[in-house]
Amino acid sequence: MDDTSWTTVEDSESLTALLGEPAQRARDKERDHLLDIDRAWLAASPFCVLATAGADGTCDASPKGDPVGSLVHVLDDRTIAVAERPGNRRVDGYRNVLENPHVGLLFLVPGRGDTLRVNGRARLVSDAPFLDEMVVRGHRPVLALVVEVEQVFFHCSKAFLRSGLWDPEGWAPDGSVPRRAVIAHEVEPDGRSIEELDAYYGPSYADGLYG
Repeated sequence: MDDTSWTTVEDSESLTALLGEPAQRARDKERDHLLDIDRAWLAASPFCVLATAGADGTCDASPKGDPVGSLVHVLDDRTIAVAERPGNRRVDGYRNVLENPHVGLLFLVPGRGDTLRVNGRARLVSDAPFLDEMVVRGHRPVLALVVEVEQVFFHCSKAFLRSGLWDPEGWAPDGSVPRRAVIAHEVEPDGRSIEELDAYYGPSYADGLYG
């Protein structure tokens, strides 16, 4: 790759000169605590993305999902908790939190273009009374990410409008990229055949979501 002809932006002044200053409403919209409307959004959101960075700058963005009303447990106006559910156990983001507590969360509501962003300082909690209130399908989480809210604000829908994310006419989940079993066979080989992987990622895959 030849990047000798590129013009790069390397300081804040150059970035502002290129993109301009934010409008006052955008600049001043962040809050340091949850309002009732934020709580309502969190209660309606079944999905979020957790962004973290380690001490060496290594970054991770991890999806988190639970049924509507179960994704986020609000402890108070400045504290939320997100449960850890069974997964691949890489826990890259959590290892980052152990080194650097600063996190960013983006909460989505299906069909909505606007999103809720929460930034703050996180810690990992393996036991606390509130974990009893985060049970899903009979399973109590063994770990929760507790975030002390430092910034919370709503983000506009332009990215979703540009991408057409919620427009079914643009969906091609089975035609544009190989199915999950093929991807696993090609880039994550473990000796299983395509047929075995198809069976693994088939209807029974959902049976192990919580235990």
